[in-house]
Amino acid sequence: MRRLPPLSSLRAFEAAARHGSFKRAADELAVTPTAISHRIRALEDATGLKLFVRQVRQVSLTDAGAQLYPVLREGFDAIEAVLARLTRTNRRERVTVSATHAFTAKWLVPRVARFHALHPDIDLQLHASDETVDFDAHGIDIAVRYGNGPYPGLATEVMFADTYAPVVNPMLGVRAVADLQSVPLIHFDWKKAAAANPTWDAWFAHTALDWQPSRGQLRYSDEGHAIQAAVAGQGVALLSLALVAEELAAGYLVQPFGPAIPGYTYHLALRADPPPGAAALAVADWLRCEAEACKS
Repeated sequence: MRRLPPLSSLRAFEAAARHGSFKRAADELAVTPTAISHRIRALEDATGLKLFVRQVRQVSLTDAGAQLYPVLREGFDAIEAVLARLTRTNRRERVTVSATHAFTAKWLVPRVARFHALHPDIDLQLHASDETVDFDAHGIDIAVRYGNGPYPGLATEVMFADTYAPVVNPMLGVRAVADLQSVPLIHFDWKKAAAANPTWDAWFAHTALDWQPSRGQLRYSDEGHAIQAAVAGQGVALLSLALVAEELAAGYLVQPFGPAIPGYTYHLALRADPPPGAAALAVADWLRCEAEACKS
């Protein structure tokens, strides 16, 4: 069984010896100079050793104190270092990324496994919202904004521009524009009405086709639902080629003809002040790399 003086007395002695002052030791340990003096006196009484020579406004170590001080200093330094290492090991960084529901489900989620393989020490949290969310109110670190901007208060950069084209389940046998007369068109509602929205009306205006629907139309309130409907073979949908890239690669959807028309631009948005931390910067770099791969 160890017979050691109280830890509070040892800490008081080590701090006073390091600073050469009871007052500065008291400031470090958030106690009064009188408390420091009492703790050191208790240590001297417990050991039967005189540890300090007390002078006006300063103290100096005795021979006994000079021998004890480096042992305690190295011991406390070692304890501090081990605790710091263990704390870093156990503390995981979390980064929250906000994006639209469709972008989160169709672009971010399929890529999360690659992120965790690169950064197993960072917890990635995805926040899906079709509204422009406030960073502070929702604890957001990074946002993927879809539109033309500007985005005040944020440091933004272009990830990639979106394009929309007709896509369809190959089982429907749609191969030419004329086939659009024989299948339903799938629409989805944009949250904000704007002339620049890539809709079927915009596509037909771009192609200068005089088109009159001969089959019923399907309309969804969510872009993700329109994607699911197209995969299920419910009709032809005008969809973001970025968001259906996996379905096209797997053959669940095909783009039977063009043209593709421009959508909006995806922007990477980070806090401007205060600047993002190391974990958020790592996520931002990963998003940039994924966006570059998307362009190729």
